[in-house]
This record gives sequence, C-alpha cells and structure tokens, in this order.
Amino acid sequence: MSGENETNGAERLCDSLIAQGVDTCFANPGTSEMHFVGALDRRPEMRCVLGLFEGVVTGAADGYARMADKPAATLLHTGPGLANGLANLHNAKRARTPLINVVGDHATYHLKYEAPLASDIDSLARPMSNWLGRASHPDKVAAQAAEAWQAAVSTPGVATLVLPADIAWGRAEPGPIVPLERIAPKRPDEGRVRAVAREMEKPGRTVLLIGGRAVREGPLALIAAIAEKTGADFVAETFNARIERGAGRVPVAKLPYPVDDAVAHLAGAERLVLIDARPPVGFFAYPDKPSLLHDPAASLHGLVEADEDLGEALALLAEFLGVEARRADAGAAPAVARPEAADLPRGPLDAQATCAIVAALLPENAIVCDESVSAGGTFFPASHVSPRHDYLQITGGSIGIGLPLGAGAAVACPDRRVVCLQADGSAMYTIQALWTQARERLDVTTVILSNRRYAILEHEMRNVGIRDYGENARRMLRFDDPALDWLALARGHGVEAARAETGAALADLLRTANSRKGPFLIEAVI
Repeated sequence: MSGENETNGAERLCDSLIAQGVDTCFANPGTSEMHFVGALDRRPEMRCVLGLFEGVVTGAADGYARMADKPAATLLHTGPGLANGLANLHNAKRARTPLINVVGDHATYHLKYEAPLASDIDSLARPMSNWLGRASHPDKVAAQAAEAWQAAVSTPGVATLVLPADIAWGRAEPGPIVPLERIAPKRPDEGRVRAVAREMEKPGRTVLLIGGRAVREGPLALIAAIAEKTGADFVAETFNARIERGAGRVPVAKLPYPVDDAVAHLAGAERLVLIDARPPVGFFAYPDKPSLLHDPAASLHGLVEADEDLGEALALLAEFLGVEARRADAGAAPAVARPEAADLPRGPLDAQATCAIVAALLPENAIVCDESVSAGGTFFPASHVSPRHDYLQITGGSIGIGLPLGAGAAVACPDRRVVCLQADGSAMYTIQALWTQARERLDVTTVILSNRRYAILEHEMRNVGIRDYGENARRMLRFDDPALDWLALARGHGVEAARAETGAALADLLRTANSRKGPFLIEAVI
C-alpha cells in the first residue's frame, strides 16, 4: 500500500474473516490472488496452510470444520482451481460442513477479453455451494465476507465468494469492521414433534434413523433413552460427518451399505422417524433392486428441520413420551482394558485383522478419518468399545477425501492424534496431502490398506450381474502392475513410512506411530 492509512479490498476481506473468528486458510493461490496473499502475509493471526492440489485444500477445510465446529477459509485460483477442488466440496456440502471459499477471478474489466483462464466461475461453484456471492466493490467486500460467514455457519454449509482481482487491489475506505452474528436455530415445530410422539406410541416397529447433529454424544444418549422407553430401534445413516463414539458413549450401528443388507435391516418397520437424517435410498441403482431401502408402505416422519434446534426437539419428544432424565452415560459402551499383544492377530494380515488391530490400539481421544472403502468394513463394529474417539468418514461418495480430511482435523485439534484408515486406490487421488502433513508437522498416523485394486468396483461388478470378465476390465479394476511403492511415495512427500505384512508388525508400528509427534504412514499389505 502507498500509505499507512490506506487499505484495499483484499485487506478488508481478511479483516472481516478474522473479525468473524476465521483464523485458518487452506490455500493454493495463483496470480489473481496475489493481493489477497499479500494481505494474509500481514496478518499473522491467520494461519495459512498450503495444499499442493485444490482437492487437498477443500478436503482439509472440511476436516477442519468438522472438528473445530467453525469454518476455515479456502483460497482457490479462478475457475480451474475451483474445479480441481469441487469433488471434496461435494463431500463437504453433503456433510453440511461450514466452509468459506474465496475464489480469485480476473479483473472485472479484463473478463471481456476471454483470457485463457477466464471461465464461468459462478456456474462451477453453484452446485457445490449453499451460498454464492461475487465481491462487487472494495468498500463492500468486508460486508460480503461477513455475509458468507453467516451463511456458512447458519445453514450450515459451503459459502463461496468470488473475488475479482481489481476488487482485491482496489482502494477501500478504512473503517470499523462490523461482524455479523450466527443466526440462532429456530424453535422446533411443537405440533410436528407431538405428532411424531403419537406415531411412536402406535403398535408396530419404529426405526429412528439418525445423522448429522444427532450422532454427537449428548443427543445419542437421549435417543437411546427414547428408544429404550418406546421399544424403537435406532441406527445411523450409512455415511456421517462425525460420530462421537467409543467406551463410555452410546454405541450406534450404521445402516449397511449393500442394498440387500439395508433392506433386510429395515424390513418390518412400519414407520421411520428421521432425526437430522435423510430418507434412506440406495447409493446407486442396480438391476432388479429397489431404490428405496425401506418398505414403500412404511410412513416417514421428520422430527426436525436443518435450521431448527435439535436439542430442543429431542427434549420435547422425550417429554411427550414420558422419558425420564437419565445419566449421560446410561446405555453407553463399557470401558475395556487395553489388549495384550498376545490377544491381537499376529499372522499374515488381511482386512479384518488390520481393522481389529487399528481399533484395539486407537489412542485415547483419537480422531479417525475413515476412507477405507470396502476393505475397512469391519473397523466400525470393532471400534464400538475402543477408547473414546471421533469418527469422520466420506459423506458424498467422492473418493479422495481421507488424507486431506485427516490433515484438516489435525490442524483443528493439535492436541489429538489423527488416525487415517485409508484405501490405497482413493489415497492416490489426493496424495499431496501427505506433503501438507509433513510441512505442518501434523500428528497423523495413516494406515494404507494395500490390496492393490479397486475392490469396491469388483464388488459393484458382481452387484450388476457381471461375474466373469476379461483382461480389459481387470486392468481397469487393479493396479498391481506395477504395484504402488507406498514407502517411496510417503518419503517423497516428507513422511516417514514402514510396511507391515503381519499383525505383529502392524501392532508394533501402530504403537510407535501413535505415541510420537508428526506424521507416519504404515502400508498394511492385505
């Protein structure tokens, strides 16, 4: 800036984000964003975390917000940079993650010349954003940034603010930043909650399908009490942003992923009560399989809207059903002693043994980021009585989120160990996240389930009735020729790594990795 009392649009944007409590920016900037980078450089209270690919940036911002319960900002370079990050923004939107994208654009007067990087950023952003705005003047950008924050935290969801270069560098009038307040959740519809209570008192099987805010520790305890009082069953959605679980907390099963198993789980339910959850549908359509996972004759009843107070809705439901106050730990999973080495699988690894060992050796208060896809299916039930932990998983089906999710969670919670249970195929989508883990000295243990194939796709081939296939299909489903060298890949990104082929070796490596500082990768050959 030319004078100490002068400011520009980029600086006003930074100051507005900071005033709203945004103190972390995951970034992969380009030329159009240099004034914003300069403004960030002059504000040490904003932590800037570089990702070497935009999918790392958006996935890390998702993981951060899931654990911090507040948004980070991302910094993305024009339309192509945003497009590189859209896959994990899809997951973030499905997770209802509060997140603020700042996307640079050409100067407004330059757009008419159709420069090589010019694109329709708004159209790219709209499907993956709950709120979309475009900075229109240096004097207005602070207010627009506050509006983006308010939308992100109150929906909650993804807010995207497009920042043209001339708005960033343009002179702005100095003045106070006026932060906005989070919009308070609405009171739940008492009539709707009472109607749900009446339905639950009727004869027949009731299933409470829970997700979102309902799989946190407090709501789970109350849901368990309601289920016990009424004889209802409760089950979590198949894919959840964050479940608080482990010893001392109420265990909750997830609705199975395979269509036939999910249909069987919900069979006989006369009514489903949706508690911060969506109606259950198959992840994909298959020949001769239903799209709806419940009996079409069953009735569906939503308890609460996304913008309503879940805690108040559950308290009302409990009151209407005559559920007495209970201790917070009632119905919780018991604490268990740490397993002795002799009790763990010691021989050659397979997927089930790997999951059992990781679950048994979770550090207290760990954060688990699970993108193990098919190979890690036994981890979730095996970890019901693991030490207390938070469980994060892919929510939108767009693979490549596990490693960035772990990086963002570790930035949000530097006093907790993150354990990434990661399929080898999906890890390659955003492997650059390992470099960010190393750069930021993040406490992340990554366990690669190395089966050298897209095993989920082999399963899906069988699901659509194709059981015998030849070389063309095989070469699209496996990557064992050549096999990925995970030790070299990790070390090339600055992360120490080792390989385990037996249970004994995996247990030894986990104990070492989980007790040290910084990132460590273990290839579990299964």
